[in-house]
Amino acid sequence: MDEMKTGALAIGGVAVMMILLGLYMLQGKGTFLIAGYNTMAKEEKAKYDGPAMARFIGKLLFVLAFTMLFWLVGMLLEKSWMFYIGVALFLGFTGAALIYMNTGGRFLKPLPARRHEKNK
Repeated sequence: MDEMKTGALAIGGVAVMMILLGLYMLQGKGTFLIAGYNTMAKEEKAKYDGPAMARFIGKLLFVLAFTMLFWLVGMLLEKSWMFYIGVALFLGFTGAALIYMNTGGRFLKPLPARRHEKNK
């Protein structure tokens, strides 16, 4: 195989793995894979809705796998502009997801639920 096909095969494999991992995380599982969340103390984790965070990451993985299709098609058709559009979309969605997750307290549990867990 030439280098182009090898690269396309690698990108396709990574996209498939991202889709499979996205399916797992859409079920609300896999919080141990989320950097930062998996290293929090139990008291700190109790403040966050882990399954909601995992579902969001699962959706993000689907979107990122879709952007990788641009890489794949661009490589196979030797259209560099498609590859660059895919990279720009990948970086844009990643940046937007980071901003979304880290602003507004979107994944914090409501205060009454947090108080209830503290009393247990």
